[in-house]
Amino acid sequence: MNIATNNIKLIQTCSIWRALDIVGDIPTLLILESYWLGVRRFDEFCRQTKLLKPVVSDRLKKLIDNGCFEKVVYQEKPKRFEYRGTEKFIDFFPMALAMLYWERQWSQKPGKLQIILTHKSCGQQTEPFPACKSCKETITPLDVSWKTGPGVGVMEAKYSPRRRQNNKTDSQTNLHDEIIQIIGDRWAMLILRSIFTGINQFQEILKVTAIASNILSNRLSELIDEGILVTKEVPNDSRRIEYKLTKKGMSIYPIILSLLHWGDKWLPSPKGAPLLLTHKLCGNPLQLQMICSECEKEVTPDETSYSIVISHSRK
Repeated sequence: MNIATNNIKLIQTCSIWRALDIVGDIPTLLILESYWLGVRRFDEFCRQTKLLKPVVSDRLKKLIDNGCFEKVVYQEKPKRFEYRGTEKFIDFFPMALAMLYWERQWSQKPGKLQIILTHKSCGQQTEPFPACKSCKETITPLDVSWKTGPGVGVMEAKYSPRRRQNNKTDSQTNLHDEIIQIIGDRWAMLILRSIFTGINQFQEILKVTAIASNILSNRLSELIDEGILVTKEVPNDSRRIEYKLTKKGMSIYPIILSLLHWGDKWLPSPKGAPLLLTHKLCGNPLQLQMICSECEKEVTPDETSYSIVISHSRK
């Protein structure tokens, strides 16, 4: 949906977009990753993320303002603070696991941090995977049908004036270094949201996203270079092409689902859910769970312990 009103472009908004408005940039995602690794204090966030102090300060303030973090005194003299995640923040745990699931499939760089998870409920080392809550089958976008719900709406197409950040480094020490580059790019995510809903030609994507044509062309090229998209000729019209998701691209779907469910819960539309999803394999409304590869029970933060190793493998 793209509507021009007095030269103001409106695009469809949904729970995914509202969630990305809080966590959808690279510095914030790096801070969230650091928190899951046990970081709680400002200087530790700076060291772990390698971000500048003003950037860390800004993102921590935004997380506090949005009810995801609390600033808590842990020492009175001198007064020192740490940051603690609220229930609203803890509900991002499925997204973190979905990102880890993607990285384990598609990014095995030498020297990269690897996390070994143990599910306390069964006592086994686990590799959580995205599954339907009802039938426990692995979720893929091909097995999901969707329709717009009563909460679908429009918003003004506002994009950040800040220059795009490039935090790619040679250190390869992050858990989610590659997927963070994708999820942390709002333009790329808006494109993927469109393609996941069947909008896959340049002019159609341009219309529904209101992204400048040169930026759209650039991002599509980058997503192709990264192996997320491929191009195919439109049947019966060789002059036109469609953008299709690769297996690597389809593996991003659980991350998008986790953002959708988080947004539905914490930033709901008063009219109801903007998107209604059905899992075609069981016929039930789709609810994502990240479940244990060993016991097939949901993996939650309080039932998980971890250790970290350095990977020496090459893909």
